[in-house]
Amino acid sequence: MSVSKQKVFIITTGGTIEKIYDEESGTLANRGSVLQQLLGRLRLPYTTIQSYDLLCKDSLEMTDKDRQMILFAVENLLEHRLPILILHGTDTMEHTAHYLYENLPQVSIPIIMTGAMKPFGFENSDALQNFTEALFASKIMQPGIYICMHGQIHELPGVYKNREKGTFEKRNTLTHT
Repeated sequence: MSVSKQKVFIITTGGTIEKIYDEESGTLANRGSVLQQLLGRLRLPYTTIQSYDLLCKDSLEMTDKDRQMILFAVENLLEHRLPILILHGTDTMEHTAHYLYENLPQVSIPIIMTGAMKPFGFENSDALQNFTEALFASKIMQPGIYICMHGQIHELPGVYKNREKGTFEKRNTLTHT
C-alpha cells in the first residue's frame, strides 16, 4: 500500500532565516532564498513542496505594500485548499500575521508563519528546527493563521514577539479588575 504525498505551498519573503554572510562587505544580507538548502537537510518522502520566492527583505524594511503582496499571494493559493507556510523575518512577523488575520476572515486551511533568530548558515541557528516544526504543523493544524517557533504554535490573534525571551508568545487576554 503506497502513501500519497501531501502538497504544501511555501512562500519565502526573506528575514533572518534566509540571511547570508557576505564576505566582501562583512555583513548579513538577504540575497536569495535558502529554502532549497533547508529542504536538502530533510527527508520528505510524503511531502511535495511548491515554493514561491516572493520577497527577499529584512522584515524591518517591509512596507504595507509588501504585506499586500503576501496577502495577494496567499489569496491566490487559497483555492487549492492546501497548507501554506510562510518564511518571514521575526522582527515584524506578528504585524504580517495580524494583517493576514484581519484580511482573511474565512481561512479554510492552515497558514503557518515561521522564521529564525539566527540565520540558517550559523551554528546554533534555530532555522532548521523552526522550519521543520512549521512544515509539520502545516500538515496537522486546523484552518487558521499561526506563528510557529521554538516548539510552540500560536494561533492568531494575539501573538507577539517577546524580545526579552527571543521567541513568540500569546498575549494574556485576561483582565484583572
